[in-house]
Amino acid sequence: MIFAGFLFLLLLTGGSSWNNTEQPELQDDLKSNHSVEEKVAEDDVCNYHKVIEFLKLKNNGTFSMVRPIKNPQKPTWVSIQLSILAILDVRETDQTFVSYIGIYVTWYNPYIYWNPRNFCDIHRMRVPADLLWKPDLTIEEMIEKDKATIPFITINSNHLVEYVKDIMVVSMCKMQVYKFPFDVQSCTLSFKSITYPEEELKFQATENKSLITEWSREMLRNQFEWLFIDIASKIKTEKYFQENQSMVIYTVTMKRHSALYIVNFLVPILFFFFLDLASFLISDYGGEKLSFKVTVLLAVTVMQLILNEILPSSSNRIPLIAVYCIGMFGLMMISLLETILVMYLIEKDSEPKENKADKNGSLSEECGDKQGNYDGDVKKWTHCACVCNVFEEPPSELLSVAKEQDKRSHLTEESNSLEKLPDELSEAVKTLSLLLSRKEERKPDSWTRVAKKLDIIFFYVYITVATLFLVVIFSVWINAKDE
Repeated sequence: MIFAGFLFLLLLTGGSSWNNTEQPELQDDLKSNHSVEEKVAEDDVCNYHKVIEFLKLKNNGTFSMVRPIKNPQKPTWVSIQLSILAILDVRETDQTFVSYIGIYVTWYNPYIYWNPRNFCDIHRMRVPADLLWKPDLTIEEMIEKDKATIPFITINSNHLVEYVKDIMVVSMCKMQVYKFPFDVQSCTLSFKSITYPEEELKFQATENKSLITEWSREMLRNQFEWLFIDIASKIKTEKYFQENQSMVIYTVTMKRHSALYIVNFLVPILFFFFLDLASFLISDYGGEKLSFKVTVLLAVTVMQLILNEILPSSSNRIPLIAVYCIGMFGLMMISLLETILVMYLIEKDSEPKENKADKNGSLSEECGDKQGNYDGDVKKWTHCACVCNVFEEPPSELLSVAKEQDKRSHLTEESNSLEKLPDELSEAVKTLSLLLSRKEERKPDSWTRVAKKLDIIFFYVYITVATLFLVVIFSVWINAKDE
């Protein structure tokens, strides 16, 4: 009995201790379950789905169908901000400007509003772009279709709707290549609506030129051949068919890096000109000088063909680089013509010498054969002596000598002293050769002397004219105003 009572008391005391330890655990479980319920209720409110449900955007095409405005008589103001991200290419031949730009567009939608306190301080969120109305922007100068899409737009709790779009634009741009390759180009990008007139849609933009330029410089990634200078904006109203449309015009100004063209084009033509000057040191006899000048002229022609592929054919004014090439080509062509004239004069003076040499050779052979016949008639000797000068009319001195020879021949016939004839004939031949040498000294190579003087005078005139041409063309190149 005593043992049974002890067990009963033990059970009573153990049971009370178990209840005391389990009760706090149950209270903790109740508190945790209550906090979980509160957290679940809070999570139901603090998410983007609740905001979309509150705005009734889900599966509702009403907000994307028409312009979001409560009073249809008032226009919707759209703000556009443009930044140049990269200048990809400027094609002079087809006059197009290829750029990579970033567009930041904002407008107010009166139906987009919520209290951030009711949604755990959610002030902005991104939703699919198809859920809301967007302005139908287009770039007037764009010649290729824009393939970029806007998957999402950002909505704010204060009615503001915004989106950012990066696109590559291939646009028309009228090139001014008068100062090529030292030219500065200005290309415009005009944003406007496709369908909405000015009464329904108006554009606005920041017109602070320095501020817009600074934004673009910070975001600019690559410039390639061109150096970005600045960008300016202007608000304009343009009549399109029967309606006026609001427009934002951005003007991008850039300058070409000219070092590559100077090294690869301008300097080589100057080198060809110096080679043409050096050709004056080549002898005028032979055809080496003429062939060298023709080769240099053909090299300049190749440079002109390369230039023709770069510059557009629709330029209003002749580019200065074309004037430079044509001027250098013209100077070298005149130099080539002068060389042809000099060679012609020298050749004209050398032809009589060749004829004289041929005649003298044939006559000397004939006279030599006749001198060997001592038994011939005396008239034959006089005939041989006179024939030695058939290519020139005999002067008075020569006639007197011939008469003396006739007298001597008669004397020799009378005296029959045939042994003295060879001595007298040799003296007559010497006299004739002396007279001929004196005549040649009186008439030197006149055409050769004229050709040499002409070559010297032309050389100095050529250098003077070429120097003046280069000074004028480069001064105009540097001081000409950008169009």
